[in-house]
Amino acid sequence: MAKRDFVFGKDNFIWISISILLIIIGFALMSGGGSTDGVSFNPEIFNTQRIVIAPVITLIGFLLMVFGILKNSNKQEDNE
Repeated sequence: MAKRDFVFGKDNFIWISISILLIIIGFALMSGGGSTDGVSFNPEIFNTQRIVIAPVITLIGFLLMVFGILKNSNKQEDNE
């Protein structure tokens, strides 16, 4: 049976999975806060969660994605 040779190692997939989870959480925290009747203004869209915390979590997720992609997987080359 042939051994599969993936571009990324196990560590890379773990980092990428964590980053995708953080990006989803960040976008979920940014959602909501719209007007109830479709016309009136809701000042809830300017709370700290939506304009500070959620973008920071999303940015950390994107940075971890870059790290997970660029991280060396420490695979040993077999010369056999």
